[in-house]
Amino acid sequence: GLPITSKPHQCAFQSAAPAPSTTEELSKIPLKELRIRLVKVESGGRQTFIASEIEQKTMPLNAINIKNNAAEVIRACKGANIKSKFRESYLLPAFSVKPALSNETPTFRDKLNPPTPSIYLESKRDAFSPVLLQFCTDPKNAVTVIRGLAGSLRLNLGLFSTKSLVEANSEHAVEVRTQVQQPADENWNHSGSAQTWPCESSRSHTTIAKYAQYQASSFQESLQVDIVTMSASVGSEINSISRLTGVTSNPEQKAIGKIIKFGTNIDLSDPKRWKLQLQELLKLPAFMRVSSSANMLSHVGQTILGMNTVQLYMKVPGSRTPGHQENNNFCSVNINIGPGDCEWFAVHEHYWKAISDLCEKHGVDYLTGSWWPVLEDLYRSNIPVYRFIQRPGDLVWINAGTVHWVQAVGWCNNIAWNVGPLNAYQYQLALERFEWNEIKKVKSIVPMIHVSWNVARTIKITDPNTFKMIKHCLLQSIKHIQILRDQLVSAGKKISYQSRVKDEPAYYCNECDVEVFNLLFVTSENSSRKTYVVHCEDCAWEHSPSLSGVVVLEQYRINELMNTYDNFTLVRQTLSYTLMN
Repeated sequence: GLPITSKPHQCAFQSAAPAPSTTEELSKIPLKELRIRLVKVESGGRQTFIASEIEQKTMPLNAINIKNNAAEVIRACKGANIKSKFRESYLLPAFSVKPALSNETPTFRDKLNPPTPSIYLESKRDAFSPVLLQFCTDPKNAVTVIRGLAGSLRLNLGLFSTKSLVEANSEHAVEVRTQVQQPADENWNHSGSAQTWPCESSRSHTTIAKYAQYQASSFQESLQVDIVTMSASVGSEINSISRLTGVTSNPEQKAIGKIIKFGTNIDLSDPKRWKLQLQELLKLPAFMRVSSSANMLSHVGQTILGMNTVQLYMKVPGSRTPGHQENNNFCSVNINIGPGDCEWFAVHEHYWKAISDLCEKHGVDYLTGSWWPVLEDLYRSNIPVYRFIQRPGDLVWINAGTVHWVQAVGWCNNIAWNVGPLNAYQYQLALERFEWNEIKKVKSIVPMIHVSWNVARTIKITDPNTFKMIKHCLLQSIKHIQILRDQLVSAGKKISYQSRVKDEPAYYCNECDVEVFNLLFVTSENSSRKTYVVHCEDCAWEHSPSLSGVVVLEQYRINELMNTYDNFTLVRQTLSYTLMN
């Protein structure tokens, strides 16, 4: 048969509809067409044609899934004619890959102090084994310590020593946290009368050279203290800790420990200034590197300081990194440069909500506040805590979503950054936190929708679970965009296409910090200086229900997104090893 199109004015094929009362109403009616095929039939020895309607099946929107192609998705969106905001999750519970752990049953005390998985590499080759990647990223393993990794890979950690840092860039900025020194498993309130969760510290700024001076003089001071106490015979390790912290042995009341300064968040992103340091880190296995093709953070298309760049920490004993999960639940890599040790505490992602509830109970915000868990509270809630020492040259791998807090035992420097291995567990946890952040009105440092589209465009996915999750996220993204487009068009709002340029960042709403993908609601903050502000749909409509003074920009044509969606398919398992190396 030969398909032909029937235009609305060809009434022979058009169903009757009530006449619109005004021209304005008429302009709102969507143009319709009825597709007709002429079918040849034999009748009494003569050939004739009859008109046969071609049905274009429109599935209901709630029946659409990742097996449907983009055209079917768009058709279902148009057919659904949704008037309210599209608020479906980017995640599908059926696709969850979280391990089943239970915190219901009372647990024996030794189970609440599980042994920390510690890997001793026999050779450099072991570091590059796919087995190491599998072990570190296994959802059941909250944390892995790779002992002496720097020695195995012949990493020159001297490049990150205080002396080298001063020589390389003495005037570089250092954020300083002023804290109270106390034992790692204690956190006393201001009066020293009770243990507590809030763990406040004041912020200031200095330079590498000045902090180096402080770090060195603090060490010299302690040597003098040690010489005096050695002559009076050395007490136990506990006594030496209480001596350093000024903590008395009276269990009723703790004296306030001495004030210390922790040099944190030192940015080593500049490839010119820190060339030797960054080059040295290329000796690491691909999955641990700051940048690699299988790392989601290498597909953001912009710098996220401390996540896809290296940060350095300069410490004296007692320096604390309070409890947290990494931004958007990404994995993290931390190497102790030495010469002193660090003590770590870590809890599996499974228990994060229980810890969040404990934070709330103790009056501190889980996502944005500063807190140091009281171990007894965790044990009472049947939350197992990994506790271990990181020595110089040890690499700590924090798996996706692991809650952790760290204290320096000695004088040391550490380097750290995040990685996003492309596996289902990491992707699921990143998207979960993305959605939780939106509920809590906290900015997601990783623009997950933007990253998901970039990954779909550039990476071949071989794992079925990862593929299904990313495909579902893209499906939800297309639905959101198409429904919003239709609403804007029917409201008579013009959408202007403005394609993205190279290195253009992802956008966030100026008011609520939610990621804004593709359809940007833009207002002019200062027309003379040509400064423009991006808003999300909610904030734009709240600001101006008619969207007057708001320009709607579209960064991708819907056909581009449809093509990316349709071309994103599961690749048969032949590339898995190349992705690791």
